[in-house]
Amino acid sequence: MPTKAITKGVEKQLEYVEVDWFYNKLVDSGMSEGSAEFLNMLILLIVAIIVSSIAGWIARKIFVNAFGNVTKRTKTKFDDYLVENKALKHLAKLIPFALLTGAIPIIFIDYPRWQSGAKTVLDIYLIIIIIQIVRSILYSIKDYLMTTENFRDKPVQSYIQVVLIFLYIAGFLIIFSMVTGKSVIAFLTALGAASAILLLVFKDTILGFVASIQISSNDMVRIGDWIEMTKYGANGDVIEINLATVKVQNWDKTITTIPTYALISDSFKNWRGMQHAGGRRIKRSINIKISSIRHITPEDAERLQGVQLISKYIKETEEEIKKYNKEHNINDDLLINGRHLTNLGVFRKYMEEFIGTHPFTHKDMTMMVRHLEPTTQGIPIELYAFATKTEWEVYEAIMADMFDHLLASIRYFDLDVYEQPAADDIRYLKNTSGEHTKEFEDADEDGTDTEESTEQEGDSDDTTRSSQKS
Repeated sequence: MPTKAITKGVEKQLEYVEVDWFYNKLVDSGMSEGSAEFLNMLILLIVAIIVSSIAGWIARKIFVNAFGNVTKRTKTKFDDYLVENKALKHLAKLIPFALLTGAIPIIFIDYPRWQSGAKTVLDIYLIIIIIQIVRSILYSIKDYLMTTENFRDKPVQSYIQVVLIFLYIAGFLIIFSMVTGKSVIAFLTALGAASAILLLVFKDTILGFVASIQISSNDMVRIGDWIEMTKYGANGDVIEINLATVKVQNWDKTITTIPTYALISDSFKNWRGMQHAGGRRIKRSINIKISSIRHITPEDAERLQGVQLISKYIKETEEEIKKYNKEHNINDDLLINGRHLTNLGVFRKYMEEFIGTHPFTHKDMTMMVRHLEPTTQGIPIELYAFATKTEWEVYEAIMADMFDHLLASIRYFDLDVYEQPAADDIRYLKNTSGEHTKEFEDADEDGTDTEESTEQEGDSDDTTRSSQKS
C-alpha cells in the first residue's frame, strides 16, 4: 500500500526530530513535568495537523492540475467526470492521513495508551476517505453512462444508489467493529433479531429498488418520456429516476416528485408511443343545433356545387338519388319522401374531405368524422384524426386552424352551432318581449274601443227605427 510506505518514511524521518525541544523549554520556564508533557503533546498535535493540512492542499493542487492536463488530451469524458465529482480531491486526502499516522508515535510518546485511540480515529478517517473515493468513482460512472446511447434512458442512478447503500452499510459495520472491538459477523448476528425493524426502516428503499428493476426490465418509463399521472398532478417530462422517487418537470416548469413504486402500483399515461409514431391525435367535436338540420333543395345542391371539396360528391350523389327516386316512383314534391341529402350530411362529408386533404394530417392513421349521441346541447359532430406534428405548440396551432375554418364554414350549409345564451341574448329577449307585450296591450285597447263604438252605433240604429215606425 502506498500509504504504508509513506507512513514508514514519515516515521523514519521523525526519528531525527527533536521532539523534546518544546518540553525542555516548558520545564525550563518553571512548568511542572506533567503539565509540560501534556502541553508538548498538544503543540506537536497542532503542528502535525497544520503540516498535514498544508501537505494535503499541495497534493490536491498537484493531482487536480496534473490530471486536468491529461483529461484535456484524452477523447473520453470519463476522466472529466472524475475531476467534476472530486475523486482526485478525495484521493489527495490520503497524504494527510499518512503523515498523521506516521506522526502518532512521536506526538503521543509520553502517552502510549492514547496511541491506540488515535490510530482508531485515523482508521475511521481512512474508511471515510475510501467511501468518498468510491462514491466519486460511482458518480463518474453514472454520469458517463448517461451520455451513452444504451444507458441514456435507463435508471442508472437507482442502481448506483443501491451500491452506495451497501457501501455505507459496510463502512458503518467496519467503523462499529473498530469502535466496539467486536467482529462484524457478531454484529450481523445480533442484527438478525432486529430484521423486522430494518425491513420497516428500509421499506421505501426496498420497494423503490424492486420498482426500478421492473421499470427498467419492462421499459415502462425512460428519462425524457412525457408521462401523465393525474393522482400526483404530474404532466410533463421525466427528468430523473432514482431509487426512491421519479422527478417530472411539468409544462409550467414546476417539479412533481412521484414515488418510484407508484409507477408500478398505480396507473399512468406514457406519451412515448405517440411521439415515436409521428402522429398526435385530434379528437374534438362541434355541437350542431338540431333545429337547423334540414333536407337540401335542388337550389341548395346547385349552390353547394361551388364548394370545390364536395362538388364532385354532390353531383354524383344527386344523380344517384334522382335515379333511385325515379326507379321507385317517389313523389319528390315532399322532400321527406325517398332519398335526399341533408345539410348536416353534406357538411360531414365536407369535414371528411377537408381533413383528408389537409397538409398536416397523418394519411396513414385513422381519419373519420362521426355523429355522437344527441344531447341537450345539440348533436356533436366529432372529428377524429392525427396531426403529423407532435410538438405541443405546433399541434395546438394545427388543431386551432382546422376548427377556425370549420366553424367559419358552417354558415354555408345553413347550420347553426349550439351555444348557451349569453347575457346580451337574455337582454335582447327581454326587450323584445316587452315590445311585443306593449303591442298586444295597444291592440287590446283598440279592440275595446271598437266594440264600444259598435254598441253605440247599434243603439242609435234601434232609436232611428223606432222613430220611423211612430
